[in-house]
Amino acid sequence: MIKKPATLKKIYFASDFHLGLKTQKLSARERELIVCNWLDHISDSAEEILLVGDLFDFWFEYSSVVPKGFTRFLGKLAEISDSGVPVSVFTGNHDLWMFGYFEEELGVNVFHSPQYFEWYGKKFLVGHGDGLGPGDKGYKRVKKVFTNRFCQLLFSWLHPNIGVRIAHYWSGKSRESSGRDRFLGPDSEWLIQYSERKLQYHPEIDFFIFGHRHLPIDHTLSNGKSRYVNLGDWLKYFSYAEFDGKNLSLLQFDYRQPSERVFLEKKSRS
Repeated sequence: MIKKPATLKKIYFASDFHLGLKTQKLSARERELIVCNWLDHISDSAEEILLVGDLFDFWFEYSSVVPKGFTRFLGKLAEISDSGVPVSVFTGNHDLWMFGYFEEELGVNVFHSPQYFEWYGKKFLVGHGDGLGPGDKGYKRVKKVFTNRFCQLLFSWLHPNIGVRIAHYWSGKSRESSGRDRFLGPDSEWLIQYSERKLQYHPEIDFFIFGHRHLPIDHTLSNGKSRYVNLGDWLKYFSYAEFDGKNLSLLQFDYRQPSERVFLEKKSRS
């Protein structure tokens, strides 16, 4: 259990920026600037910032090369970390291949699996969410290949121009398979089922925080008090969570009026 000191500041969570990807309305550069503006907006009030996977649409650290771009975002993470605000990054299915660059160059923590935290007496389980819960057996098999050290070594031998092209193709396929834009109900949402099973062994957990689903969800679990919160994405929703020591709120960043706090409607209540 990672315990954090109590202060008057807030804990922030966000996931699924998919930087490098353009949308119908915004270019890749515009979306990167929006994420940086959000980080500027929250940094003064932040005790800690957790970025919960798929920050990039593709990321692979070769021994002496990292993907082109993301200069403003990486610089912003370094700036916030240097100011004394801890930043933690979780790897997702699009950016599994972080091998030390973020820790060494940016001073941020990198986690490759879900982690337990405690703030202000409340207990959290935080992770990206890919490959958790029942179902999705095809992806679970693929993930074993992607996380295999020998397979990673083989991929690193490809010229980056070839490797990046292949990876972007698979990124598109992965994104299409997870893009169901509606709440499926607690019996069909794999991460809700995963949280319910975890709760049987860890009834003390107050909040289960995940990404990957690309849909903002705030669902009260079967014990009537613990909550599963999915952070949504920054392709459509620009959503994030804020914990002020008492309340956890699922919010939407209005990049046109960044001073406004927009509360997202709960997707479900048990």
